[in-house]
Amino acid sequence: MTAPPHSEFGTEDWKKLLRSIGEDPERQGLSETPSRVMRAWAHWTRGYRQDPATILKTFSDGGECYDELIVVRQIPVYSHCEHHLAPFFGHATIGYLPNGHIVGLSKLTRLVNCFAARLQVQERLTQQIAQSLLEHLQPKAVGVIIRCRHMCMESRGIAVAGEETVTSAMLGDLKTNAAQRAEFLALAE
Repeated sequence: MTAPPHSEFGTEDWKKLLRSIGEDPERQGLSETPSRVMRAWAHWTRGYRQDPATILKTFSDGGECYDELIVVRQIPVYSHCEHHLAPFFGHATIGYLPNGHIVGLSKLTRLVNCFAARLQVQERLTQQIAQSLLEHLQPKAVGVIIRCRHMCMESRGIAVAGEETVTSAMLGDLKTNAAQRAEFLALAE
């Protein structure tokens, strides 16, 4: 795992940033901002210090005979764009077809949080979640759909509010089996 991006950026650097935009980092409202920002970025980038393999503990009890899709919808996504450090947020839907063992449902949310708490692009985030599930859970199929709004588009540049970007990753049987893919997409709605 790579080191978190905030590890060498200290309070003096944040004060310098505040000065560069014309602010006085010593004024009352800003005097504690550099240390607050450091704590915030430590939280927002905690995913660099997490290992997806430890999140996805699997078990066979209850999964040994289950052969239908398992889908969790509306998993909150909150991340930061690696191009502008601007937030993007929305929801993920994850589905998988077990192959003899299952994972605790809360672990899917933890997996999303692990990868979202890194500097990201939505396309990579979608693939990382899907690939990690495929590698560690070894299901017959994996599907991930992420829908997000990006502040780098809404608050600057084109500055149009409310647009949603949708990305998907279909692996295993969901990539090749049209009926299973259609079922996943229907359940994901």
